[in-house]
Order: sequence, then structure tokens, then C-alpha cells
Amino acid sequence: MHFHCFFTVPACLAEYFKPVGKRKGQRGIKPRLPAGPAGVPLFGHLLTLKNIREDPDCQELKDLAKFGEMTTLHLGSKTWILLNSKRVVSEIIAKRGNATNTRSPMPIASGIVSHHRRSLLLPQEQWKEPRRVMHNLLNGTALKQYGEWQQQESAQMLAEYLFQPKRWYKHNYRYANSVVHRIALGERLVKSTKELSDLQDVVTYFVGSIGSSIIDWFPELARLPRFLQVWRPHWDQLAEWNNNVYKSWWYPVRKQIEDGTAPPSFVRDVLLHPDTKYSGDDEDAMYLALQLIEAGSDTTREALNIMIMASLEYPHGFKKARDEIDRVCGTGNDSRYPTLDDMDDLRYICAMSKEVLRWKPIFILTPDHTSSEDIDFEGYHFPAGVGFVINEVVVGNECENPDEFIPERWMDGHETDITHGLWQFGGGRRICIGYRLAQRSLFLNIARLIQCFDFQPNGPYNPKFLNLESTDEPFPVKVTLRHETYRQLIIDEATRAGVLEDAKLARDIL
Repeated sequence: MHFHCFFTVPACLAEYFKPVGKRKGQRGIKPRLPAGPAGVPLFGHLLTLKNIREDPDCQELKDLAKFGEMTTLHLGSKTWILLNSKRVVSEIIAKRGNATNTRSPMPIASGIVSHHRRSLLLPQEQWKEPRRVMHNLLNGTALKQYGEWQQQESAQMLAEYLFQPKRWYKHNYRYANSVVHRIALGERLVKSTKELSDLQDVVTYFVGSIGSSIIDWFPELARLPRFLQVWRPHWDQLAEWNNNVYKSWWYPVRKQIEDGTAPPSFVRDVLLHPDTKYSGDDEDAMYLALQLIEAGSDTTREALNIMIMASLEYPHGFKKARDEIDRVCGTGNDSRYPTLDDMDDLRYICAMSKEVLRWKPIFILTPDHTSSEDIDFEGYHFPAGVGFVINEVVVGNECENPDEFIPERWMDGHETDITHGLWQFGGGRRICIGYRLAQRSLFLNIARLIQCFDFQPNGPYNPKFLNLESTDEPFPVKVTLRHETYRQLIIDEATRAGVLEDAKLARDIL
């Protein structure tokens, strides 16, 4: 009898935690999935996912694409289908967006750490309301107002480059953080180094929590009685700290709005405005506002860093970009800054923004687009609950000479649409809501930096490795003014924008 139980218990566990992709779907049909590598019992391909995260060359992701346009991975009780071509991404994520619009449960990252309030990981039914409110970030009136702020902060960034060129990477971060902070909360960046460091750590710890606990891969374990959930104290402590950092940013803004002294912002004019009829509570609103700052600041900083690495590796592309800027904006004493109104005339710069995101993708995998219903596609049957994940590295490499930085590959008439043919912002209904703001920030600062500065290596570095999470200099760069005539242009623009003194007194951000 004991011998029988020895085999029965593991068999029952294996059946209980069977990956969703191995279970029959809503219509009782047996799954038919694409090929994938061999996994191990119970845990499936979790070790493969660990290797992916620790692989700076992304070779593991490239190898997984050898199975075809789609690759199946079983991860605990979850199943992911890696989408390895633009064609299947378009078919599954865009064309079938109604059925691939939710998220799989993540009791740690989305539940405990985020208080079930970060919209990035929320299931469809909880995601709809914050998404409805955030759509206001895309309307023309808002983009015009935000564009003026982006241009002002950019003027300060260029002046900071002029006065303190060795801290170029910190200026990228200050710009990115200040712009999104102003858009979301209404004030120019007046936070202390400690406050900024704490918010940066919130991002780091949240991202680090995604999938790092076995509970997120076996969400059924979260149903255990509370006293058996021995993992909770650690994550509860992180969640409380996260929540307190958010409150330190949120409460002053909310009080200003209550007092009628708040400047224009997304929070004042949309989120908490009575006409919006936002149905969330105060904590929902806090998480919605602060996650905008989280998402908007780090990615822009990283993309600008990638652009500068590309300038070291492919100077000929930057000469072509500079020639375009000089043709449109003049040279020397007769020059002016590129503005957002120049996007249609500076299409090579727009193409460069897209190539930056393709060449060194910030996100190598998207959050899973989980199916809410059974899906039949080209002979396959995917049961409800299967997650579809864009293999961003492989999809981005679906071009000639993928390792080369070639902005010309985007000169196809769609240069000014950063999402056309590029999936770094995700896709379908869950596409990143701030993609237009991100595109404008990249365009503006890439154009102005190329116009005014030269970039050269300042020591050895590995062009295949870019530490995107580093808050120190990610690689050695010597920044020099293109020509003395541009000094006055930078100073005049910073003076006109009212940010010259702020640039001179730029503090150590992190």
C-alpha cells in the first residue's frame, strides 16, 4: 500500500499542476500545439526561461525560434507560445486581439507586490477601466500640451550636456523622468536624490518580482490556507515599502488638487476630474499615476543610451542624420533646434528611433497575451488560458543584416508611425498607451543631440553588451560640442525655455 501511494501522490500532483496547454479547452477539444524543446516533469521549461534571462546575447531565444514561427514552452502550470515572426504576431496579437487580451494570474508580482493594481499585469476585466482613462494620453490636445513640456525639458537636457558632458547618461535619465513626472503629476522635477532613487528601486524590484517566485508559475498554490503561504512575509514587506514610496509622491499632489493649487496634469485634468467618472478608489488612482512614471522614465533613458552606443558603432548613419537636420534646420549661426513640427521633414530621424528599438530591444519578451477562449489557427488548437509571447529579439531580427544598425530599413513611408512593423510597444489592445509620447521624446532628443554633439569611445567596451539597468555610465563615451557656434544655440534655447539656471545647477540624480 505504501508503495502504491509513493507513485500515486506524484501522479496526482502532476495532474493537478498540468500545464494549461496540455488540458482540453472550453469545447473539450484536445490541444494541438507547435513544437518545442523537451522539458522536465512538473517544472517544464522553467530552467530554459532562467537561461533566457541570464543570456546577454539572447542566443537561447534565437535557438528556440528554430522550432518554427511558433515555439511551445510549458512553464509550471502555464503554457507560453513564443511568436517568432511578424506574421504570426500580427495574426495572433493584432487580428485576434479580442481573444488574446487578458493576462495569466501572477499572485506575487501582480497580486501581493502590486496590490492587484498595476494595469500592466491585470486581467482584462480589471484592466478596462484604467485603460479607458489612460486613452486620454493619446488625444491631440494632450499631445500638444505635453509636446511643449517635452521641448522645454529637452532644452534643459542639451544645456546639461554642454555644461557637464561627462554625466551624459544622468542627463538622459533626468530628462526622461522629469517629462513623465510633469505629464502625470503636473510639476517639474523637484524630488530629492533619495526620492528618485527609491522610485527607481520600486521599478527594479517590481520588474525583478515578475516570475521570480515559483508561485507565479503555479498560481494554484496561492489558494493554500494563509498560514501555509510561507513566502508571503517577504513579498508583503516589499509591497508595503512600494506602497509607502508611492504615497510619498501621491499625497502631496492629491492635496494640491483638493486645495485648488495644482498645475495642469494628467492626474488633475483627467484621472481625478469629475467628468472622467473614474470608478477606481484612491489607491487605484495612485497606482495608475505612479506606474506611468515608472514606465515612461526608464525606457526613454535606456533608448537614448542605445542611440549613443549606435553612434559609436555606426558613425556613417549619424552623418546622414546630421545632413538631414542641417538641410531642414540650418547650420552654424543660422541654425535652429528641430521641433516636433519637423517630424514629417526629418523622416530619417524617425527611422533612426525605430532602429534604436529594433537593434537593441529593451524588452526581449512581452508580457503574455493570454487567450480568454479556445483559438484555432492554421491546424493548431490553443485552449483558453494559453499565453502568447512576442519573441522580440527574433521578430526584430527578421530582416537583412539584423546585427547592423541600418535606419534605412525603416524608410518605407511609415517612418512617423513608430508602431508600424515594430512590436517593442506590444500590440493589439494592450499596446503600450504611451507610445506616441515615447516616439516624440526619442525623435526630439535624437535629433538635437546629433545636431549639436559628437560622440566618441572613451575607453574599451563590448558593443554586444549594454547594461540597460545601470545608473552608472553604461559604457565609456566622450561627448564634445560639434562646433562652438552650437554653444550659443543651446544657451539661447535654454534661456528662452527658462531652464538655463536649472541646467547649470543640475544635481546628481542617482
